[in-house]
Amino acid sequence: MSRIYWMVTITGRDQGERFSSMYKTEKLPVILVTLGKGTASSEVLDYLGLEESDKIVLFTAVTGEVWKQVKKGMETKLNIDVPGTGISFIVPVSSMGGRKTLQFLLAGQEFEKEEEAVLKETEYELIIVVSNFGYTNMIMDAAREAGAGGGTVIHAKGTGMEKAEKFLGVSLAAEKEIIFIVARTEKKTEIMKAVMENAGLESKAKSIVFSLPVADTAGLRISEEWEG
Repeated sequence: MSRIYWMVTITGRDQGERFSSMYKTEKLPVILVTLGKGTASSEVLDYLGLEESDKIVLFTAVTGEVWKQVKKGMETKLNIDVPGTGISFIVPVSSMGGRKTLQFLLAGQEFEKEEEAVLKETEYELIIVVSNFGYTNMIMDAAREAGAGGGTVIHAKGTGMEKAEKFLGVSLAAEKEIIFIVARTEKKTEIMKAVMENAGLESKAKSIVFSLPVADTAGLRISEEWEG
């Protein structure tokens, strides 16, 4: 049995190509890349060995077994343990928006399905929608109709999409938008279903949808109108 994780790697922009290339050799062809900037306090940056500079953030899905291989590669080939190189972490994926989404994200990684992961007493879930560029309104209209509130959008560039296309039978644009929607756990399935039906892989948005458990939140208020 396997677990799926969402892997996030943050490193300097000058290191992005090294990490991306190593991921591809480790059979991780589907990688979403976006730019970022370090904003942590100087004390935290010193502790992590990071400088306050422009960053690149890489997102990809991995199984537990593949994570072990990638982690070893980052340690031995990229020296991620050396201060200033970067940081990487994984969070469990709690559900997937259909088989095609699973095939797209794993792109050939061996996977044997187990029961959907659920964290007990998790009040919120983070729904992540990865779509072609320019379809945020279509996605958010569908999500709001199902009870979602607002969302946060970042731009990203997809790499290694050629291999993933054979699983989906569609042409995938490299320029992507990633939409983050925090929703109450009981509304998650309804929102994901609405996005898939209105802006899924059969639409021009070509959205893939999955969710991650949110263990805790701070400063998050869900208005009464969102509850309705």
